[in-house]
Amino acid sequence: MIIAEIGTSHEGSKEKARKLIDAACDAGADYVKFQWVYASEILHPDTGFVKLPTGNIPLYERFKELECPVSFYKEMLDYVHSKGKKFICSPFGLQSLKELLEIHPDAVKIASPELNHYKMLEALADYRKNKCEKTPVILSSGVSTLSDIEKALSITGKDNVSLLHCITSYPAPENEYNLRLIKNLSNILGIPCGVSDHSLDPILVPALSVACGGTIIEKHITLSRKTSGLDDPVALEPEQFGFMSHIVNQAKATLNHYGIETGTKRIIDQISEQFGSEKVEKVLGTGIKELAPSESLNYGRTNRSLHFMKEFEKGHVINEEDIGILRTEKVLTPGITPEYYDLVIGKTLSRNVKSGSGVQFEDLM
Repeated sequence: MIIAEIGTSHEGSKEKARKLIDAACDAGADYVKFQWVYASEILHPDTGFVKLPTGNIPLYERFKELECPVSFYKEMLDYVHSKGKKFICSPFGLQSLKELLEIHPDAVKIASPELNHYKMLEALADYRKNKCEKTPVILSSGVSTLSDIEKALSITGKDNVSLLHCITSYPAPENEYNLRLIKNLSNILGIPCGVSDHSLDPILVPALSVACGGTIIEKHITLSRKTSGLDDPVALEPEQFGFMSHIVNQAKATLNHYGIETGTKRIIDQISEQFGSEKVEKVLGTGIKELAPSESLNYGRTNRSLHFMKEFEKGHVINEEDIGILRTEKVLTPGITPEYYDLVIGKTLSRNVKSGSGVQFEDLM
């Protein structure tokens, strides 16, 4: 399965979104993927700034600019289907998940930072439990531990669920990809695994992921790396994406023709001729699940934690509107993990707290 991640590269333009869909389909994608963005589901307004060619702007405001109505996504789903391809989308909270499920996507992708958004995972699990046919779910596992993945799967279940090994770094260093982990994760967890690739090369990680047993490759696509989309600098342009699809299909054909053992060796040997055996061995890695060096400092900041949405004084009784399950990102302090959300609601504050600050156990009586 080849997923072309458009994400928010369309920047709200239907015309650009259709051009991206056309490019993805022509470049060999099986699935075309979008992101259903509501800024308030992702970040606190005081989270910090993002560097863009036009200067530094508040990250929250940048996400606000990327919000689209339900009709936008429905039109894109219909257009993807008209091209004979499948539509997949990432929600980032309860509202976007509800609206996404109402248009019946071909699959739901849970992005790496939302792997511990337990309230959203629970809502998704409830929806799938009440349907005769379970909507396929793909979980991404960047900036996560094995126990984080197992916790998420304990909520979603494993029926029609796949996993993407991922490094949450933009761009992600190929040497840190540890692709031998794909087969190990699949064996440990008992579900199909692939890779979400944020590296810049169209061949190295995608081809080797097939050799390592990967069943899915996801990569960003853009009309041009010089445009202003948030992920455009690490995306493949259409010609590169098409080349990647060709290489992936060649690798699949090699496995089918020669069998797993001989086919895997042939793929690795061919890639080693181009990139060098030392480089390839580093990309293949140890197969042990660890945080990659490039993402380890973001653990607890990129994924979700609990944050106060306003400034509150000591003695305030916390209700659901007071707490956000958010990414910490830039300048705020991470809070306790979302698994404690229900415990926090109804508690009384033991001290004054600032808007945006991460919830700490010391804040609660």
